[in-house]
Amino acid sequence: MSRLQQGISKLNSLSSQGSHSGLSRLSSPSFGGSGGGGGKNFEDLKRQIHSKLVERLDLSRVKDLSSDTMRRDIRRAIEHLCDTENPLLNRIEREKLIEEILDETLGFGPMEPLLKDPTVSEIMVNGPRKIYVERRGKIEKSEVVFRDNDHLLQIIDRIVSKVGRRVDETSPLCDARLPDGSRVNVVIPPIALDGASLSIRRFGANPLKLEDLLNYKAFTPEMAMLLEGAIKARLNIIISGGTGSGKTTLLNTLSAFIPGDERLVTIEDAAELQIQQDHVVRLETRPPNIEGKGAVNTRDLVRNALRMRPDRIIVGECRGGEAMDMLQAMNTGHSGSMTTIHSNSPRDALSRLETLIMMAGAELPVKAMRQQISSAVDLIIQVNRLQGGPRKMTSITEVMNMEQDIIIMQEVFRYRQAGVDQNARAYGQFEATGVRPTFVPRLEAKGIKLPSNMFAERVLMRD
Repeated sequence: MSRLQQGISKLNSLSSQGSHSGLSRLSSPSFGGSGGGGGKNFEDLKRQIHSKLVERLDLSRVKDLSSDTMRRDIRRAIEHLCDTENPLLNRIEREKLIEEILDETLGFGPMEPLLKDPTVSEIMVNGPRKIYVERRGKIEKSEVVFRDNDHLLQIIDRIVSKVGRRVDETSPLCDARLPDGSRVNVVIPPIALDGASLSIRRFGANPLKLEDLLNYKAFTPEMAMLLEGAIKARLNIIISGGTGSGKTTLLNTLSAFIPGDERLVTIEDAAELQIQQDHVVRLETRPPNIEGKGAVNTRDLVRNALRMRPDRIIVGECRGGEAMDMLQAMNTGHSGSMTTIHSNSPRDALSRLETLIMMAGAELPVKAMRQQISSAVDLIIQVNRLQGGPRKMTSITEVMNMEQDIIIMQEVFRYRQAGVDQNARAYGQFEATGVRPTFVPRLEAKGIKLPSNMFAERVLMRD
């Protein structure tokens, strides 16, 4: 029997003798009553029961703790302790206390109810007392609080340690992820002046599929048809957009179009892509250790990926010198690769790529850089988050060729915002510009036939 199981058995036997063994009680036995579990005594009781649980259990046995059977056993032990420490709790208070202690022991403490809420898309913790959430595109303050900054730091340490990261005064910034792939960013004092700051970008347990995005009117069936053909014909694609605009979600969705017999290598700072294929090699960067050594950055991984016989390379986000290596890979036999980049428009995406190439230390003339970009990139997909929260694919733009020193582009589909409604939510329409992409023959050569009138100038859909 493991130490954990022995501890649970001991707790159960102790609690069954609770009325005779003189286990300590709260100084205020009349805790229950109609006042509910919101007072100071509730926190005292929760802390006292939790500490007794920790004393007797080997909580380092994470694998055991994650099992349903072990969770039930620990719940039973907590119930016995609740009855022993304060038998005057009413049913609602008792259940609330048990759930909070379970969350504190096995989960992420006060944040567990928010993580279980499917309507919450983002959690923003600004110190122990200010927690905000985003629901349906609107930010609102949550009633959830932490006891103090130390309590918040304990939960942060639990999150980052699960993925082999660390955060302390010597390295107060950290990117991590939750078990479901949700993105986590941490900033602690002395960088954060008002207490530790925690940002969680939620990803659902089930990734959004193409049908979901079409139902949300993020883009039209015609746009989806073009993107499916472009991916199957191995065009190189860049997804461009601002923070929170849905770039990663779209990349996950489009990956479903990649044929299942191809080998993919994904490269990310914190692994969050949910690629819908079987033959995937997932690589993740590593920060330096406490001595400042051992760091593995995105550029190292892109270079290494070229030796792994990939059919396609997918970089979660280009934000540095790895852009140079990514373009080289696109130009040297790894067509069909994809990445995301932060920018406000397709033209801005090209300018940002030039800046990232300079960050690689390559002293290339501007014309040479633009030639690299125009020959490597075939398509730029622009996604934006509009006023009121809707996320739209606002442009599909083809990158054509160079004319003197300028990269020529042409927009195939676009979203034109018409205004905002009475709920301050943007609305508009998707349009075909009337331009037929020059890569259509490449699609036809792969056996991909598009409707003859697909690119005729017209309104595709209105909100």
